[in-house]
Amino acid sequence: MTMAGEATGQVSTAGENAVVPGPARVRVMLVDDHHLVIEGLRAVLSTDDRLEVIGEARSGRAAVDLVPQLRPDIVLMDIRMADMDGIAATRLVKQVAPQSSVIMLTMYENPDYLFEAVKAGASGYVLKDVAGADLLKAIHTVAEGGSLLDQEVVGRFLRRLAAEVDQRSAPSAPAPSDRLTARELDVLRLIAAGMSNKEIAVRLSVTVATVKTHLEHILQKLQVSDRTQAAVHAVTHGLLT
Repeated sequence: MTMAGEATGQVSTAGENAVVPGPARVRVMLVDDHHLVIEGLRAVLSTDDRLEVIGEARSGRAAVDLVPQLRPDIVLMDIRMADMDGIAATRLVKQVAPQSSVIMLTMYENPDYLFEAVKAGASGYVLKDVAGADLLKAIHTVAEGGSLLDQEVVGRFLRRLAAEVDQRSAPSAPAPSDRLTARELDVLRLIAAGMSNKEIAVRLSVTVATVKTHLEHILQKLQVSDRTQAAVHAVTHGLLT
């Protein structure tokens, strides 16, 4: 298991004396028990100067130990590993670093595996044979608060999750931090319906920038990392009723 150095800020000059900070780089951690997969992921991510690989782990257990130290923005997590599978590791990672988003890496689309992954805290998944450009797009989508799951998949997962909550018991009582404003609840309901920021803006007759601000507040109040997990949290805590 190796770690790269900490991210260094980028600056660009604007005029003789002005110094303007560059965009923050997305800090990514790689988790897979196959050396060739790790090397391949590193090679793809190295083509995007907006991304920085800050560490890697060769097992789910090692990832759980390393994430609290590195606090990555994104964790690329293999779903099947011998020591601790990606679902169990994701559940623990989200406990120690709830603001880190987890993207599952899988060889095939197994609905049961993927449902359990999202329920454990994953933002979504990508197939291991995905094109490099699509992997980079997925990372940036999640880093910017977007979803990797289309509306149909989100709806199916949330309905299944709601059914489990109904069978188990009443949803958990919302904590004080869960008390969203009426408009934030409106946005959350539309997120749970699988709508994009642009679609929500049209529905609520507001700007996309306003929707993004509401989303930031929702994520902060719910203490989750992305819109997929905001929807999951909303279902399990009865915030959509």
